[in-house]
Amino acid sequence: MRPVLKGTAAACVTFLLALPACSTGETAGSTGRTITLGVDLPLTGSEGPAGISTLNGVRFFVHRHPTLDGFNIAVDARDDGVGASGDASRSVQNLHAFIADPQVLAMIGPFDSSVARGQIPIANVAHLAMVSPATSSRCLTKEPFLPAALNPMRTAISCKSAGLPSPGELRPTGVNNYFRLSTTDELQGPAAADYASTRLNLLRVAVISDNEAYGQALAKSFVARFNHLGGSIVANLEVDPTKTVDLSAFLQRAKNDGAQGLYFGGTSAEGACAVRRQMATVFGAGTAPPLLGGDGIALDPACVRDAGPNATGIYATVPAADARRIDSAGPVIAAFRSQYGRPEDFGPYTVAAYDATGVVYNALGRAITAAGGNTPARDSIVAELAATTAFSGATGVFGFDAAGDTTSRLLSIFEPVGPDPLSGWKWVETVDYSAALPY
Repeated sequence: MRPVLKGTAAACVTFLLALPACSTGETAGSTGRTITLGVDLPLTGSEGPAGISTLNGVRFFVHRHPTLDGFNIAVDARDDGVGASGDASRSVQNLHAFIADPQVLAMIGPFDSSVARGQIPIANVAHLAMVSPATSSRCLTKEPFLPAALNPMRTAISCKSAGLPSPGELRPTGVNNYFRLSTTDELQGPAAADYASTRLNLLRVAVISDNEAYGQALAKSFVARFNHLGGSIVANLEVDPTKTVDLSAFLQRAKNDGAQGLYFGGTSAEGACAVRRQMATVFGAGTAPPLLGGDGIALDPACVRDAGPNATGIYATVPAADARRIDSAGPVIAAFRSQYGRPEDFGPYTVAAYDATGVVYNALGRAITAAGGNTPARDSIVAELAATTAFSGATGVFGFDAAGDTTSRLLSIFEPVGPDPLSGWKWVETVDYSAALPY
């Protein structure tokens, strides 16, 4: 069963859905000095289940390590979730509450890149370290949005050209305070290309993308990597995601040109998986070539529903490791499941959040030592995180590069179990770019 919290923490969890922001106040239960970890995640709305299972990873680590070098550790968990995505104004309010509390020395979160863009400049001025288990937009940390080597035109696409602020604009002080455990989006296209070429043995592929920066970048990086591996793009189409489009003519042309698969740069909401259903009418039901895409469709029941009977054969990348496939994460997952009894308590980012908390503890411990056992300054936590090169976590050994990105560049590929949206997705492959980038 889910662990029961005592006092105000229990009330907070019980009435979580009714509250705009919520502090769990979890501590060791003893008196003395306290350090608080702020947590900002979507705990309600469409992303609520994913946010809560991510929060569980933080809570589980703190439950196992309630004190650190003479300090009790508390968790102040606040909700930024509204509707289909995080609420930027709500997340900013949460961040200001963390900054106003002198006991909050670091923050875990956020979950969404759009929320991070609003929070990073504010936290940067306050010297508050942020460690996200999930965000993947490259422009949060690095220029360019798409490196030249991943663009078939061999020109870099800047963050500004993609309609996004540059990393420098997000950091008024000039010092990075933002760190993350997921890798970045520009690696999703190459990972799908590697899988298409080496596992599916595809040589000729058609590509569709939306007219938005995310989908275009995925499609372009897929094309660049697939061409580099010796594959050919036989047809290419950009569609307007706001309009319903019959792609039968394009698919027929792709089939006539020998397409063995299709890559879609876009999301389920933009009809990416409805294309899979249309493929059956052109290529034949049950025999349609594979459809590949990114995390805009991965693990999404709506994608499976839209694909219908042709759901199997969809392969989608996620810019993070599947902890269940990492040996070192096994004991942590087993211990977690023994304490959190419901299947929904564990999610794709539970173990990443566990490790995010662990790496913050590691930085806090070093900062406390440097402060002679006293409460360290917030900017010392930022400095210690930046100096992290070999933290041994449940998901393996990782550090942060100069931009704050993880050095463990793992991506997972998933496929729907079947045509039933409730059947879920199964892991099929891990692509590891930790040793070398695919460009």
